[in-house]
Amino acid sequence: MSAHAVPPFDPELAAALEVVSETMPPTLTPEMIPLMRETPPDPGLEDVVASVGAVHEQRTILGFDGAEIVVSIYRPAEQSIAGPGIYHIHGGGMVLGDRFSGLPSFLPFVATHGAVLVSVEYRLAPEFPDPVPVEDCYAGLVWTAAHAAELGIDPSRIIVGGASAGGGLSAGVTLLARDRRGPALRASLLIYPMLDDRNETVSSHQIQGIGVWDRVSNLTGWNALLGDRRGTDDVSIYAAPGRAEDLSGLPPTFIDVGSAEVFRDEDVAYASRIWAAGGVAELHVWPGGFHGFDGFVPLARVSRSMIETRNRWLGRMLEN
Repeated sequence: MSAHAVPPFDPELAAALEVVSETMPPTLTPEMIPLMRETPPDPGLEDVVASVGAVHEQRTILGFDGAEIVVSIYRPAEQSIAGPGIYHIHGGGMVLGDRFSGLPSFLPFVATHGAVLVSVEYRLAPEFPDPVPVEDCYAGLVWTAAHAAELGIDPSRIIVGGASAGGGLSAGVTLLARDRRGPALRASLLIYPMLDDRNETVSSHQIQGIGVWDRVSNLTGWNALLGDRRGTDDVSIYAAPGRAEDLSGLPPTFIDVGSAEVFRDEDVAYASRIWAAGGVAELHVWPGGFHGFDGFVPLARVSRSMIETRNRWLGRMLEN
């Protein structure tokens, strides 16, 4: 347990943690990765796709160094005009998950805003360490922008976003797009993003052996991605955006995070540096929230507030 005082969990969330820990224990070690990867896909995903009137297509495209990767595309079954694009990057601590993870949170915007959702199957660490994951994700974004007309996407309304590792990769992709003069992004959605490999913040020391994705889990993920480079000066801002000092020139950015999770302090710091650079950021720190609480306990009052707030912002960004 942590030697630091720890913010309390929200009572509703705390009551659910025992059940949550059966599928997502607080601590992930390297030896657990193969078993965790065997988690079956969400059986309800196809029902959500059907309920929003979307059609699903997958394409094989070129990722980093010319390797083949897959993207899934969800768009309205009937589409007469180009809609906004959501470029989705899944979470999983850089070591878990696939392009279908987290999609139910975004699919309703196909129905409400005529959005086209593109989700990328980037290659995972440790088999594919940095820079493969972020470069795969950037390659997918470039492909999406280049094929916007074919996909029915308005190229002036492309949003990149994801949760956890997907949030960190979304931040890295946003920085790459800025620095390489790549696709112009309408906005960047960073849901409790994994931003800083150094693991030195107060919150990274507070969360040990409790909640979801504790300090050891964070080391597991970053070590898989960076190996011996983790915590050294030999780490790029695209792999660990929390290291970026210059956050000027970024699109409007939304960040939300729980008060009782490892990523709290690095996420607050990232928003603060955007403001310091004269940029636009909206930050929400939800009291008593552990990592991913909105997905694990979606009906809790704080979860409903988090989801509603995020969706209102995303809806505004998707509009003309």
